[in-house]
Amino acid sequence: MSVVIPLLLTLKVAAIATLSTMLIGLLPAWLLTRHEFPGRDLLEVALTLPLVLPPTVLGYYLLVLVGRNGWVGHWLREHFGVSLIFTWQGAVLATTVVSLPLVFKSASAAFAAVNRQCEEAAAILGASGAAIFFRVSLPLAWRGILAGGMMAFARAMGEFGATLMVAGNLPGRTQTLSMAVYDAVQAGDWRAANLMTGLITVVSAVILYGSGKLLQTDWR
Repeated sequence: MSVVIPLLLTLKVAAIATLSTMLIGLLPAWLLTRHEFPGRDLLEVALTLPLVLPPTVLGYYLLVLVGRNGWVGHWLREHFGVSLIFTWQGAVLATTVVSLPLVFKSASAAFAAVNRQCEEAAAILGASGAAIFFRVSLPLAWRGILAGGMMAFARAMGEFGATLMVAGNLPGRTQTLSMAVYDAVQAGDWRAANLMTGLITVVSAVILYGSGKLLQTDWR
């Protein structure tokens, strides 16, 4: 069994999913640590829920939402001729949802640790909310955010359940490393299974070590 194609697909899906989690999760994390507003607790629960729900349950919800007869899926197919089911883009969607809480929680902790006096000083000097976010809060919280992104990338590389529900397991099209491992075990190809599990384990261990060092290092 070839390992190259599942590996490249896994890296592509994990990279795009990690970028997506950053784009989706950072602003809510900052808002929740800085402001009180109606529905605040519900938003936090919604962004954290994928962390505790079984991946197959998340996959089912995504199928209901973006499937051919789902509200979003039907709209995409009718207006753009796009279907996310059984595509690598669907794998990105599933992986993004599963990985999002890791970025959200890490970013929330990083923003909470930012000295509020720095933000208040910028506000006194006339900086807008957007300027404070991009020029003060984000630079001061970057280490925690980057560590969360690294964790999300590692989680995305090993995602299986939700991705299988949404994207399927199509060799050369949607088969990621974790799915290739499953197929290799089912086929009795232990050499390929050992190679792929070892690869995922090493990459995940390196990311865990790197994120830990990132948070511990004094960059002053």
